[in-house]
Parts: sequence; C-alpha cells; structure tokens
Amino acid sequence: MTMDSKTQDSRVSEWWQTEIVEMKPGMIRFRGYPVEELIGNVSFSQMIWLMLRGELPEPGRARLLDTALMSAVDHGPQAPSIAIARMAATCGIGLNNAMASAVNVLGDVHGGAGEQAIELYQQIFQVQESGVPLDEAAFSSVDNLLSTGRFVPGFGHRFHPLDPRSPRLLELVDNAAAEGTVSGRFAAIGRAVEKAIMAVKGKLIPMNIDGATAVIYAELGFSPQLARGLFCLSRSVGILAHAWEQTQQGGRNKGPMPKDYLWTYTGPEERDLHEDIK
Repeated sequence: MTMDSKTQDSRVSEWWQTEIVEMKPGMIRFRGYPVEELIGNVSFSQMIWLMLRGELPEPGRARLLDTALMSAVDHGPQAPSIAIARMAATCGIGLNNAMASAVNVLGDVHGGAGEQAIELYQQIFQVQESGVPLDEAAFSSVDNLLSTGRFVPGFGHRFHPLDPRSPRLLELVDNAAAEGTVSGRFAAIGRAVEKAIMAVKGKLIPMNIDGATAVIYAELGFSPQLARGLFCLSRSVGILAHAWEQTQQGGRNKGPMPKDYLWTYTGPEERDLHEDIK
C-alpha cells in the first residue's frame, strides 16, 4: 500500500512537535518572538527562561536567575567535574569532548543536591500548607533523613565551614521578597531546615551553594529536575574555562595525581603463575 504525498508530508512534519522554535528559510522564531528582535534586547538568562518557561521573565526574576547561574560556575580542580575536564584536555581531545566528559559526571552525588533540596523544600511546604507549623514540618523531614542515615541535601560542605556564597544569595532573595518579586517562602523553609539540623545534630551545618540556589529556583517556580539542568548550564562555564586553560598550559595524559604518587594496592602479594597452573 502506498500513501499519497500529502499524507507522507504530514507524517514527516508531525514526527517532531515543539512549541519552542519555529523555523523556515529566512525565519527563526523562539516561542513566537523573531530572533532578530530578541538579539540585543534579551540577555542569556532571560533567553534561558523563555526557552524553558515559554514567556519572558520580569526583570527582578531574571536578575535572580542570573545570580543563581553565575554563583555556581566553578569550584576549582578539586571538584570532580572540573578535574575531569582538565584531565580530558590533556588527552588531546577537543573542548566539546572535554566539556561532555565533565558534564556527564554531574549526577545525584556531584551536582544533584540542588534538585534534591528543592524536593525537600517542596515537601516541607506541602506539609506546612496542611496546617503544620513550619519549624515542626522542617524538623520532621530533617529528623527522618538523618535518622535513616541520609544526608540533608543542600547543607554542609566538605571544604567550607561556611559556604561564602550562600549568605549573599539569601540576602538577594530577601531583597527580592521585600520588593514583591518572589514570595520568600522557600527562603524561610531553607532557614528552617538549617535550624532543624541544629536541633537534631546539636551543631550548625550551614546551607551550601546547592541549598541556596535551590531556594532561588524554587522561589522562581522551576521544577526540581530543571534545577539540575540549570546547574549543568552554570557549571559548564567553569568546565569550559578550565578545559581551555589546561589546553593552553599543555601536558599529556595527566591523571588524577602526580605520577610519583601511587595508589594503595590491597590485592594479593606477588604470585608465581607457573606454580599456580601446575
């Protein structure tokens, strides 16, 4: 059985369906806006919002998104993704390959805490909405995590006793809430979680960059999954910078530690193959 050309064209054109971009020879529109009008009038962070959310953000909300994106761009070669970018660059591959290698390790453990923190904040918010006081809702969630041996995502840092980025980010959220740009409810939830950790563990474990940017993304209405994608966009800037710097510095096949330093071997002592195969 054959199909006529009209049916065949319809099947081809409807193979992919998108509300994001419309394109034909001489015309490109993003979410309905001609690209030539967007160029020079819309920032990169505004464009990210438009692509993900379908509308342009209000200026104050765009500034908060921009702040969250710029604050997490890099954390030095001790961060696995950055180290991988630099190692990959010494293997003679291109920048795009080095970047892809690094982004591919941004998962649940390294890079995923922001997504998990938003899920925690939203869970606490839902309990709070049912009539439970905020401090009680936060304590219950934190106690459940810690009593089952889990981490509280977005709090504590293996390098910084106090993450220098978090207080400034929360200050900007407070300013935006005072202006009516955001509600401020998730900033309050984040602080309640920090207070609950103190109550459970008896010591301060401050909010880190993941917890602070999660506050911003939650305040702006981004889904938890998008928070991880946004972190990947943010960290890609540092990944690119380090891959490029390493390319300029040179070096070949650099591993995770200098060649004079060897790993700890925990296997059997030297064995005689001929004795073992008799």
